[in-house]
Amino acid sequence: MTLVAGLGNLELFSFLMGLSGPIFWVVQTFVGSPYGRHASASFGPPLPVKLAWSLQELPSLLVPLYVVTCTPAKHFSHWPNRILLAMFVFHYLQRALIFPFLIRGGKPVPLFIFLSAFLFCTFNGFLQSQYLSNYAEYSDNWIKDPRFIIGCAIWLMGMLINVYSDNILRNLRKPGETGYKIPRGGLFEYVTAANFSGEVIEWYGYALACWSLEGIAFALFTTFNLCVRAKYHHRWILI
Repeated sequence: MTLVAGLGNLELFSFLMGLSGPIFWVVQTFVGSPYGRHASASFGPPLPVKLAWSLQELPSLLVPLYVVTCTPAKHFSHWPNRILLAMFVFHYLQRALIFPFLIRGGKPVPLFIFLSAFLFCTFNGFLQSQYLSNYAEYSDNWIKDPRFIIGCAIWLMGMLINVYSDNILRNLRKPGETGYKIPRGGLFEYVTAANFSGEVIEWYGYALACWSLEGIAFALFTTFNLCVRAKYHHRWILI
């Protein structure tokens, strides 16, 4: 039996997601990271930043809602499954319905970047919610397991860092300003892209709490995707 033949559909999807992370890192290393201050017209017509951000993240809210309500969701009655999916959804509730409408200024989002993010959120929203609703079998005692407790704590710490760092970035600009400034305070005293660092920490906490291939694949993809963006931010600051 080959490795691929021995994998279920969700495991295969997770394997492909994890594998695509390094591929995206290599591609963006050569073609650039056309996002925010690095946006380029060669990646499609620009879309309004608030609308694009909200719509591209929205599938990570709507797809889990569909999975929970329109599929058997045979394991969703267990509290570990509910808590873990709530952690995933809560992040995207903030990213889709709160964060975009707090943006001050901000560069338009190229169509290609918007579509890429929209498709990823759709795919990953299905992967995580399908696993946690219909496949993951946790005992009710999982919420007492050190992996779950520590993972949830790391997830919360990462999300707080992410939200706090976004707030620092947002307040660098006065109303009407659109330029970029070097942020100070919080984790920005130690790393260039504290907001990205917070999100990476968050998803490794989620992966630990889930203790699943689906969770670690998401965390790895996020790491490769955001690290290359952070590299371009750091290079821009040095220039």
